[in-house]
Amino acid sequence: MLFPFSAVVGHDDLRMALLLNAVHPGIGGVLVRGEKGTAKSTIVRALAALLPAVNVVPGCRFACDPANPDPNCPDAPHTGTGTRPARLVELPVGATEDRLVGSLDLEKALTEGVRAYQPGLLAAAHRGVLYVDEVNLLHDHLVDLLLDAAAMGRAHVEREGVSVSHAASFLLVGTMNPEEGELRPQLLDRFGLTVHVLSSRDVAVRTEVIRRRLAFEADPAGFASAWAAKDAELAEQIVAARAQLPKVSLPDSEVRRIAAVCAAFEVDGMRADLVVARTAVAHAAWRGADTVEEADVEVAVRLALPHRRRRDPFDEPGIDEQQLQDAMRDAAEQADEPEPDPDPDGPDDGGGQLPEGTSPPSSSGNGGGEQPPVPPSPAFRARLLQVPGIGEGAPGRRSRATARNGYTVRASTVDGNGLHLVGTMSAAAPYQAARGREGAGLLLKAGDLRLAVREGKESNLVLFCVDASGSMAARKRMSAVTGAVLSLLRDAYQRRDKVGVVTFRGTAAEVTLPPTSSVDAAAARLKRLRTGGRTPLADGLLRVRRVLAAERLRDPRRRPLLVLLTDGRATQTAGGRDPFEDAMRAAGLLAADGIATIVVDCEQGPVRLGLAPRLAEAIGGTSIRLAELSADQVTGVVRAARAA
Repeated sequence: MLFPFSAVVGHDDLRMALLLNAVHPGIGGVLVRGEKGTAKSTIVRALAALLPAVNVVPGCRFACDPANPDPNCPDAPHTGTGTRPARLVELPVGATEDRLVGSLDLEKALTEGVRAYQPGLLAAAHRGVLYVDEVNLLHDHLVDLLLDAAAMGRAHVEREGVSVSHAASFLLVGTMNPEEGELRPQLLDRFGLTVHVLSSRDVAVRTEVIRRRLAFEADPAGFASAWAAKDAELAEQIVAARAQLPKVSLPDSEVRRIAAVCAAFEVDGMRADLVVARTAVAHAAWRGADTVEEADVEVAVRLALPHRRRRDPFDEPGIDEQQLQDAMRDAAEQADEPEPDPDPDGPDDGGGQLPEGTSPPSSSGNGGGEQPPVPPSPAFRARLLQVPGIGEGAPGRRSRATARNGYTVRASTVDGNGLHLVGTMSAAAPYQAARGREGAGLLLKAGDLRLAVREGKESNLVLFCVDASGSMAARKRMSAVTGAVLSLLRDAYQRRDKVGVVTFRGTAAEVTLPPTSSVDAAAARLKRLRTGGRTPLADGLLRVRRVLAAERLRDPRRRPLLVLLTDGRATQTAGGRDPFEDAMRAAGLLAADGIATIVVDCEQGPVRLGLAPRLAEAIGGTSIRLAELSADQVTGVVRAARAA
């Protein structure tokens, strides 16, 4: 028994976003962001009960509409008419590509010797709701397939000798907890609307939530019956709005208003403008109106633009209320103006030029005392840093790993994941005559079976160990180091890594940020980093070792990558020992643990001691210069070498 949609307390924006997508699936779905325990899944699952029943062709696995069947449907030709409720299909985080888009029907291939297509979840969700819980944890290439199908309304399958195209029009809803990691901006943009859900701090609201939930748990059927009338009203309004949708007109003045607001918020591309227009039309239909008005556009902007304003992965999503009101007021003036004649041959207004950048302030710092945080230098595209070998960690985009849903590299009789069909059939084929095969099916034995060995990419734990001591405290140098780490954090965000930050300065090292999936938190801590004091390098390396040991117990399959940023100088030690020798001994302990390490040599100036490369050699890692972290600079060096 599902919790009634109308009984959910609050979440007005989420309710409206879901209902507008139910009216107009072309909006592109809803992404629901929010902390745990905010009824995200409850309200999404309740939506399916409001959707009208669909007419289908009996026996069609793709839910074709009898009035307008898909001419390319694999189950064609169609006869007959039936009715069934709209489906809510859930895509689990651990789903494979085969489960999502479909695959070769192995049973028919092995028993009848024919190629047949087994539909996936995209086919099951056609004309219904496809719900992806924890969409931010889904493998990136599955999210790409999912959003492509949602945008085109069709799924295309080209694999294992099967070529199929079928209709896949559905209401896409994804939920996620930002604390567990973000979606890449490219994927965020593909969702039509987004809503950020927060738990209420109002005591009266929280009290009502408790009452309704306990009442539902005590008597689910009775509670649902009490709210059935309100749910039925919403269901009728959805049907009426769908019928009204083709009749709604979008005046030119409102089109200009939409374009002006999107331009004011500096969103990339034109998808935002189109989504706002479709949402405004759907909202007008929901009101039963014939024409889109300013209020419809404002509702659409609130739902369609928050996630598209993120210019950087570390930007906070959302819309500032004052900025929205200013944009709507300015857009109102443009909406009332006559549309100017386009001048395609005339010069532009310079809007495509990037604003002139400013360089961070530079001054000489005193390495002896504490210095305030230094503004980071501009970020850059970081080069790919990988852990050597092949791991078995969580799906990501950094290092090589065996994977359930990666690409198949070979067949094996010993290890693998799933059946390697071609390998199995090839192993069995030479023995068919000897086994007395008659007919189309293959005769198989246990020894014929081959497993598919798949390889993909994994995410890693990228632990930054940053020298924040006085030897690094010159503002220009620390600005460059901070900018480099922020660039690496952005790269870690895109590759879905966990990150942690250890810093050392003064008399000891500290864990500035314990390992987390929230790269935003790491960036915020780094921007507040203070510098100065002595250089306890050995203590920093020993603290890193303790952090990694704890993480190894917590998540043994996630391989770590240590990124140490230092000039190699050490000044803080106990007992009068050589501080650099202490650091070398600590480096040897990390080498014994087999920690993959990149030492970023931050030493500058005409006289260089070369201590960081010696440290990298003791750890068994790789030493690179600070400038070599930039992928663009490395590419330029390679091109120059080739040209020479």
